[in-house]
Amino acid sequence: MFEAGDIREWRGHDVVDPGGRKIGALESVYVDTATDEPFFATVTVGLPTRRRLAFVPLTGATVGPGYLRVAFAKDAVKNAPAIDTDGELPASDEPAVFAHYELDYAPGAGGERRLGRR
Repeated sequence: MFEAGDIREWRGHDVVDPGGRKIGALESVYVDTATDEPFFATVTVGLPTRRRLAFVPLTGATVGPGYLRVAFAKDAVKNAPAIDTDGELPASDEPAVFAHYELDYAPGAGGERRLGRR
């Protein structure tokens, strides 16, 4: 997995699916608050007049020259839960992000959020 500092340096680089199809540009990284490891990224998707930030897991992601390859198909990412380009992910929406990718979701022991933006 990537160091949080390293993956943030890729902001603005292309994000591609396993087949090499461009999904969008890397906007931000969300870490698992329990481990402080990068866990999700947001990717800028949509038309220029209707941009949004779609969530994609970083599990299985690899880097290449000028791009970040994620382990999920372009359509899956484009249909994932998203926020406005200037928005924030509400804690109540976190379970839907995990469910879209069939990942287990459990808040912290004290009910704290699972994802933190870096």
